[in-house]
Amino acid sequence: MDLYKDISYLKGVGPAKAKVLAAELGIRTYADILDYLPFRYVDRSVISPISSIREDDSFVVVKGVLSNMQTLATGPRRERLTVDLFDGSGYIQLVWFAGTKWVRERLKTNVEYLVMGKPAVFNNVWQITHPDIEPLSSVDDGARHPLMPVYHTTDKMKQHGLGTRALARITETLILAISQSDSPTIPENLPDDILRHFRLIPRREAMLAVHYPDSRQQLDQARLRLKFEELFFLQLDYQYAHLQRVSRSQGRIFAHVGLLFNRFYKEKIPFPLTGAQKRVIREIREDMRTGRQMNRLVQGDVGSGKTLVALMCMLLAVDNGSQACLMAPTEILATQHFYTFSRMLDGLDINVQLLTGSLRAASKKKLKEQLANGEIHILIGTHALIEDDVAFRDLGLVVIDEQHRFGVEQRAKLWQKSLVPPHILVMTATPIPRTLAMTLYGDLDCSVIDELPPGRQPVRTYHRLERNRPLVFSFLKQQIDAGRQVYIVYPLIEGERDRSGANPSKGERDRSGANPSTQSEKMDLKNLQDGLEMVQSYFPRPQYQTSMVHGRLTAEEKAFEMDRFKRGLTHIMVATTVIEVGVDVPNASVMVIENAERFGLSQLHQLRGRVGRGADQAYCILMTKDDLSYTSQERIRTMCSTTDGFQIAEADLRLRGPGDIQGLQQSGALDLRLASIVDDEPLVKATRDTVHDLLVADPTLARYPLLQQHIANSKNKMLWGKIS
Repeated sequence: MDLYKDISYLKGVGPAKAKVLAAELGIRTYADILDYLPFRYVDRSVISPISSIREDDSFVVVKGVLSNMQTLATGPRRERLTVDLFDGSGYIQLVWFAGTKWVRERLKTNVEYLVMGKPAVFNNVWQITHPDIEPLSSVDDGARHPLMPVYHTTDKMKQHGLGTRALARITETLILAISQSDSPTIPENLPDDILRHFRLIPRREAMLAVHYPDSRQQLDQARLRLKFEELFFLQLDYQYAHLQRVSRSQGRIFAHVGLLFNRFYKEKIPFPLTGAQKRVIREIREDMRTGRQMNRLVQGDVGSGKTLVALMCMLLAVDNGSQACLMAPTEILATQHFYTFSRMLDGLDINVQLLTGSLRAASKKKLKEQLANGEIHILIGTHALIEDDVAFRDLGLVVIDEQHRFGVEQRAKLWQKSLVPPHILVMTATPIPRTLAMTLYGDLDCSVIDELPPGRQPVRTYHRLERNRPLVFSFLKQQIDAGRQVYIVYPLIEGERDRSGANPSKGERDRSGANPSTQSEKMDLKNLQDGLEMVQSYFPRPQYQTSMVHGRLTAEEKAFEMDRFKRGLTHIMVATTVIEVGVDVPNASVMVIENAERFGLSQLHQLRGRVGRGADQAYCILMTKDDLSYTSQERIRTMCSTTDGFQIAEADLRLRGPGDIQGLQQSGALDLRLASIVDDEPLVKATRDTVHDLLVADPTLARYPLLQQHIANSKNKMLWGKIS
């Protein structure tokens, strides 16, 4: 059987349904339908009485007779179809808002039907919206396959007769044809010794059983086999890429520690380096002297001293005759780095410059000329660094700050600005969970700065409701009267664009998951302006001075307001999340986060890191509405219970899954069908160790033609870690 045959030729499909499957799910061939896996299974021998349905039931199977079919117009060319299902113990209402004509023509009253779906109560009536429904007479008794697969579908599919039961029948037709075929059809892709060692069933058996298992035990075996396969090949891609880079990738040799590094270390460091900083510098130093291209990730919590480590490594590059650059995601952060570097390097013979989108044309032209002829030693900038006409004389080290804020292509452009690839150092203040790091960063060497400079006190975090606002503002007055400053942060204005030109990805614009829209932009801006007026009513001028910063301001306007706050001319900074990174005001001791339920854990942690940067006790107050979802409650509880970034990252991974952590969705790197980075940690470790041992013993995979074939098929794929 040819699994790449057009799906329209499969019995039960045809051209019309094939068109819908292609448009809605990307299913075009037999192989595609086989790869579209169920997300749940229903034991068809267990049919619930309607009277037994409970609110915590996520999915039910009921049967009964239809009656009382009604159609109600809900707007121009819109209607709602309802029909009651009775089973003797009670009734439940079935509801359709789309495809009502098609449904109405096919349903018959006084006929018994099998119905599946998610129950909910509306106006004190149990309902199932857009259920899967079919005459009971057409349903087998489940003797052959007691566990019925349930597939994700769309409303448009249901309108064309492609609900989960229809998909199950189509898949069963294909499964039967494959099982009766003499040809292998579904080839094996794992070596025999790995199958034996882990007692995994063959791939053909697993692919058939994952759709129609004969028992729960067979389903577990099939899922284990397919999870292992997913994680194994993910590890193989990354670890093989890492091995190739280490063994073949030419890199610059920074052989000696020179005058600039030594003078800076002895004369300019404002406080002793922590043990973690020294360890990470040694690791980077060792990478730079090997002759292979460095590709290292430095993780460090907010305030751990990553920037100082990066600067010292840039001095190593300059000491060895090369240039270095640092790319930051926003103009605020780039400018902050520029002023910090300039201050710390004052008195040393080194030229540091800043390149951003707002730089005047004449200044930009002169800077690019100096960069090309080597007069500039260190260049700091935003995405403007990757413009085609920005040319270095000899770029030896690239530092990327908050690397997840840049797309893969942006990072790659910077990497390609030198004939000999520069060393790459990527930094993040968002700690990466251990399970995710060991899965995804096979091609990155990872360093962790896990100590804070001496004298820092943990930020105390509290949750307060709107009715507590007078007490909160009274506390803010006490802090201001004691000489401190305050941030009050509102949710990001949707779609706001940094005037430096940076345009964050969807996940960065709004971590809450809301869809960007003009209306929500207006609402967020109104909320920010209303918040400013409310703050000013509690903190009237001239006794209290307030600034406002958001992404709709020009770079000059933002810089002006930030400078006033840094110099202590304003007491309160009302802002959106443009201050998430890059703002360093040690005198700011309180962070109030409004509508904290709209933020993800990672962003809450980043925002909290803006305070506690001095010796004084700092506070973070999370303001929320009264009625919070379970996920929001867990986020708030986590923030109040710990300041450990890695604990927070683990909690974020559990709550949100890996898809959106660190902006990874853009790469598809974790497009896993069955395996879970969170729930399958032992399997993650087992596959990682297996691949490691295999490549140590056989780096070219000479003994494993199946794995060589996989590598050959994957060689043109863009690996996220490799481009970092």
